[in-house]
Order: sequence, then C-alpha cells, then structure tokens
Amino acid sequence: MTTDQDLPLDSQAVPARFVSKGIDITTKKDQGVIKVVKRKGQDGDRPMIGDRVTVHYTGKLLTGKTFDSSRERKESFSFNVGKGQVLKAWDIGVLSMQRGEVCLLLCKPEYAYGCAGNPDKIPPNSIVIFEMELLNFEGELLTDDRGIMRRIKVKGDGFISPNDGASVHVHLEGRCDGQLFDCRDVSFTVGEGEDSDIPLGVDRAMDKMQKGECCVLHLQPKYGFGDEGRPEFKIGPDKELEYEVILKDFQRAKESWEMDLNEKLDLAPGVKHKGNQYFKGGHFHQAIVQYHRIVSWLEMECGSGIEQHKRIKECLVMAHLNLAMCFLKLKEFSQVIDNCNKVIEIDETNEKALYRRGEARLLRNEFSLAMADFQRVLQVSPQNRAARSQISICQSKIKEHDEQDKRTYANMFQKFAERDAKVTRSKRRRDDVLRGGLNGAVCSKRRRSRSASQECVS
Repeated sequence: MTTDQDLPLDSQAVPARFVSKGIDITTKKDQGVIKVVKRKGQDGDRPMIGDRVTVHYTGKLLTGKTFDSSRERKESFSFNVGKGQVLKAWDIGVLSMQRGEVCLLLCKPEYAYGCAGNPDKIPPNSIVIFEMELLNFEGELLTDDRGIMRRIKVKGDGFISPNDGASVHVHLEGRCDGQLFDCRDVSFTVGEGEDSDIPLGVDRAMDKMQKGECCVLHLQPKYGFGDEGRPEFKIGPDKELEYEVILKDFQRAKESWEMDLNEKLDLAPGVKHKGNQYFKGGHFHQAIVQYHRIVSWLEMECGSGIEQHKRIKECLVMAHLNLAMCFLKLKEFSQVIDNCNKVIEIDETNEKALYRRGEARLLRNEFSLAMADFQRVLQVSPQNRAARSQISICQSKIKEHDEQDKRTYANMFQKFAERDAKVTRSKRRRDDVLRGGLNGAVCSKRRRSRSASQECVS
C-alpha cells in the first residue's frame, strides 16, 4: 500500500489525489472509503470483528476545517470494531490497520454522516477525511473477569444466538501451548458441554455466536479444564486454552414465555437432576447454569391454585439453596447471601438458608451477623449441633477481634502519647534555645555599652 506524509486537505482535487495515491478498502469497491497510509504499523495481527480497539483521530472537511479531534481533547477513544458502534468508514478502516499505523480515510457521505450531516459541524452530503492512529486492540471480553476473550474471524448470519438448552452443531479445534489437542465436529446441548468434553468457556460463548460464525476463544484456566486438567487430552492443570469454533447450526430451546406453567414444572426435576450431577462431579459453574434455568422459568410465576403455588415455591427454594451451595464452593459469598435471602423471603424459617447464609457471613468476617443466623437456626432446630459449634466459633472470632482492636488502639494511643511527648520536649528545647539566645544578646549589648562608656571617659 502506498504511503503519503503530506497529502493536501485544502483543495477540491483532494478526492482525485486520494484515488491516485490510496486504495479502495470497501467490499463493494465503490470508492466509499479510500485509504492512504501515512505511517506503517507493526507487522503482524490486525483487529478482528468485535475486538476492543483504541484510536486517536482527527476529522476534517475537504476545506481543511477540523470538526472533531481526540488529540485536541488529549483523550483516546475506544470501541468494539465491526459492531456498528461507530461510522461505517471507521469499522472498515480500522479493520484494515495494524497496531501503530497512521492513515488517512477519505469517506463518502454514505459511509460517514450521510445526507443529514451533523448540525453546526458537517454540512449535508459531505465527504470527510479522518486521520486515524490505531494505538492498540484486544479481543472482545465475554466475562467481567477477563476469563473468556473472543476474536471473530468470520461474522455469522443474523442476530439470533443459541440459548441455554439449545442444541448446537459446531466444529472445534482446541490448542494448548500452540499444540492441537482437539479437532472434531460435535453436537451438544448448551449448558451441558461438559458431557462432551467441551470446556466451560466454549459452552458459555455459544449465546454470543451467530450461525456461520468462526471465532477464536482464549480461555483462562477457570474456563478451560481448571486445576485438574484433562488427562485424555494430555492437558495439565491450570492451562490456558485456545479454541477455534465454527457454529454450523443450532436449534434454540423454548424460552420461558413460550412454555406454560405445567410444562416448566414438569421440566424442572430433570434440570435439577442434571445440576445435581454436575455438583457431585465438582463442576459447580455447570451446575449453576442448570439451577439458574429453573429460577428464570419460575421466579415470575404465581400459579392458579394451592397445588401449583406449592410446587413453584418448592422448586424455587430448591434452586436457590443449590445455587447458594455452588457459590459457597466457589467462594462467591455475596451470591450465597443473595440466594439465601431469596429463600428466606419465601420461607423465613428455612434452616438450610439460615445456616448457609451464616457460613457465608462468617467467611466474610461478619461475625455478629453470622452468629445471629446460627442462633436463628437453633430457634428453628434446637438439636442442630453444627449451628451450635458455629456459634462458638463466632464468639471466639468476636473475642479475638475485640482483643486485636484493643491492642491496635492501645498501640495507637501509646504512639500518640510518645509523639506528643516528643513534640513537647522539642518545643521546650526550642524555647530554651530562644531564651538563651535572647539573654546572651542582652548581655552582649550591655558589655558593648559599658565598653563604649569607658572609651568616652578616657
């Protein structure tokens, strides 16, 4: 691609100069976006659809007038490229760039601000020029903890994605440390990928994909095969994985609004059983998916009679209690408390909910609140030895905490006293020095006065 350092921006001949010096980077080749490279970037990878990119830009009219500039604001701009979050010309242009590259983009109205323009800044049907610098880019993060990162190689069709319970048919290629360990076509149910030796991260990414999409997933160990690894694939513990996934086809499961209440209640025991199997196998994230399905089906249902209301209540209590236990295993104590609270809203004397909430609070060092929960457990079930034992632990922790506070405050007060004494001594020394200096000056003055008097007499 050609480069140009000083392409003029103040001439009606600008479009012709771009065409002669640049390249049409549109798929239609309609000269809607012409690119001229000012500074080549680093050799290597380019952004993929969905990547989070960071850029600096300056937008100008053909007259050379600047209408927007991130450089003038001294603040870079980030967006997910290829997702329609910005001008069409930006999506096209940035996908063609390398990290560190600086280029000019000549953009026709249909790829920029269209026939309306931008009031007070850009006239209708304006051709505009952007200087773009690609500072950095990384894959799209699918989880808040950065555990799953996706990079889309081929965009899928439409806007519909598989949901939990959907049947999907995919092609997988799994790599660890650059070595291919898994290559196959496989069908599985979303939320149950573990049954087909599919890691959690691939399973959880399904609801972000469209039919025909090809993406690369970078998985942290938590979303791969965890601290146990997968011996059949010769994958050791705590390994990061990379999967290339093609979603060939899928059949969505019924959504909650597509099922009547009886159908939901009939399906719930099977979903619970699946969740219990995952829990017993130590696959807590997969179990959470199953229990969440029951909650999503029934949390807004009331039922039309006593029997239905009772079944709804039983299913929700079971699902929230099991979710609390899963989150307790995962040390996500806030989630434990939230799910226990949901149970207590339904049944304020539920022994398991009170006990598990107490466990979570104890592990969060909320000793008084935890002890209150265990005491409520004893009110419900006086024979609960575990709760009695936990109360003793809470009392010991509270006593230990109080003693530690006393030591801390005692040391603090001692340090304050020592500091005050030091300040007082320092002040006294300073006052003594000042007084000594003043007395010396007075005596010296008197001596000089006597000496002068003697000199005058003689």
